[in-house]
Amino acid sequence: MRVMILNTDYPAFLRDLVERHQGFAEASYAKQLQLRNESLFGVFDAYSHGFQANGEEAWEVHANNGLMQRRWMIEHGLQAPRGSARRPSRLSRLARRVARRLRMVRQDTRHTLLSPFDVAPWDLGEMLLARVAHDRPDVVLNHAVSEIGSDLLERMRPHTRLIVGQIASPLPEAEDYRAYDLMVSSLPNFVAYYEQRGLQAHLNRLAFDPRVLEAIGPLQRTVEVSFVGSLSRAHAGRVALVEHLAARSDIAIWGNGVERLDADSPVRAHYQGEAWGADMFRVLGRSRITVNHHIGIAGPHANNMRLFEATGMGALLITDRKSDIGELFEPGREVVCYDSPQECLELIDYYRRHESERDRIADAGQRRTLRDHTYRQRTEGLAQIFREQLVQRGQGVQ
Repeated sequence: MRVMILNTDYPAFLRDLVERHQGFAEASYAKQLQLRNESLFGVFDAYSHGFQANGEEAWEVHANNGLMQRRWMIEHGLQAPRGSARRPSRLSRLARRVARRLRMVRQDTRHTLLSPFDVAPWDLGEMLLARVAHDRPDVVLNHAVSEIGSDLLERMRPHTRLIVGQIASPLPEAEDYRAYDLMVSSLPNFVAYYEQRGLQAHLNRLAFDPRVLEAIGPLQRTVEVSFVGSLSRAHAGRVALVEHLAARSDIAIWGNGVERLDADSPVRAHYQGEAWGADMFRVLGRSRITVNHHIGIAGPHANNMRLFEATGMGALLITDRKSDIGELFEPGREVVCYDSPQECLELIDYYRRHESERDRIADAGQRRTLRDHTYRQRTEGLAQIFREQLVQRGQGVQ
């Protein structure tokens, strides 16, 4: 079975990726993809590697990285579509808004680096469609449901057998899901939502890739308490928690969105900067304790990447209590849960003073993640679901 995985990246990460690698725009597609995967940002190539470990053929396409997609088009001798009267896809419209804010990534004395979002006359949506038409995967697995909409997915239909969406982020407002055969989510409430809409839907949890431990290497745990994550309007409860902790402890804070906080926010005094991909994993690998807080859309469910990233890197995870956390970790033995900002602060203080207990729980949490929560396990489940769907449609694969 051949699975194409569609992803998009945060604009700030793409800017950082291009800034870090001189000559990124001129590099081959293979080199650009290598640099993107080595960044360890998001799910990097964890899904494709997991599918491959289960005997499937799989690859990622980073749909809003215009530099990468343009390079692929050039290397395959394809021309930029011009003069089309077709309305731009949602992906391209979003990218154009980003490009207006990030017209220039960086300028030095030798040359200007292009923005990953502004690659006219190339169109991101048209390049993605050309890629699908060329590769002809059995399954298109869309991880960018908010950016790659049914308008573009429907045009992929002649070139694939199954279109699947996977989402655990805020639901897109302008999406009717008409192009999808199946929806997948790590949130039970999202699965129920799609089933109520008459769509087939399946639960598939998030995970950790053990290769990260080898890529990052051993680290000294020099950070007593950390928080890593976004602080945006969608994370109002998280902002309140982190501000409470920052006003009363020496917590070290990494992430994005701090510039939108009040000028007198206590977070500012503890802010260490952004930490994307490998840098984030290094922060977690250096942390004795790290604090997690779910976005509001998770509702009562334990579901975000940090659950697995933090435990996978061996930090003691102190996370907000959710009704189904016990399905993933044993509270008090593999992770620690809090019900309020005050309790979170008390737990931080307790485990800073009780080091052996802290380390015992952190070690148990890491063992649980490496045993039960890897992408190889998650993609094994997805591959089975995809095969069943294809058989139901009379389109079975070898």
